[in-house]
Amino acid sequence: MADVIDYKLLGSELQLVEVTLDPGEAVRAEVGAMTYMDDGIAMDTGTGGGLMKGFKRLLAGESFFITTYMNQAQSRRRIAFAAPYPGKILPIDLGAIGGRFICQKDSFLCAAQGIEIEVSFTKKFGAGLFGGEGFILQQLTGDGLAFVHAGGTLIERELEPGEKLFVDTGCLVGFTPTVTYNIQTVGGIKNKLFGGEGLFLATLSGPGKVWLQSLPFSRLADRINAIAASKS
Repeated sequence: MADVIDYKLLGSELQLVEVTLDPGEAVRAEVGAMTYMDDGIAMDTGTGGGLMKGFKRLLAGESFFITTYMNQAQSRRRIAFAAPYPGKILPIDLGAIGGRFICQKDSFLCAAQGIEIEVSFTKKFGAGLFGGEGFILQQLTGDGLAFVHAGGTLIERELEPGEKLFVDTGCLVGFTPTVTYNIQTVGGIKNKLFGGEGLFLATLSGPGKVWLQSLPFSRLADRINAIAASKS
């Protein structure tokens, strides 16, 4: 059973989430994500439940270690976690969507104590082998609040049963467990060679909700590297 936490989002394009903890409540976050916290909150960095828990997060693209922040004071205390680059923070109530959320690797920011972070592979081995950024997806499980980060603008789509959406693999943030996920190659040799969108697209089939990002970190890093190379 996950802790029931209160929160508010601060900022616009460089957001952070401020979590309010009752006495005895805790929140888990990636190492280095914390921005500030009130007196009375204790930090405990570890694997979060043994070596296998750490290895599962490592496979999911996260840090081997995770930090738990527990309120040991006698009154409510606040702690904040910042997004790693410009974009939006998406709060997900796992209990409201069936206890599971599938998301892009590296998107996890923080969650109420009791939420587990594991690796989730695509259904077909070929999709996993050739899916580029879609190769490894994270699975967040539990019944509390989790927070993930999206780069640039966050887009929410509601897919009807049987409705399909084709997405650049890096632009996928996450989706509810009712959505079917697969990878397909881009058609046409000219599209593959000169299209500039990569060789593969994610295919998402409804019903369910899908969240997308306009600026994945990989695309931002590529543009920064290209500019840096042109200046050297």
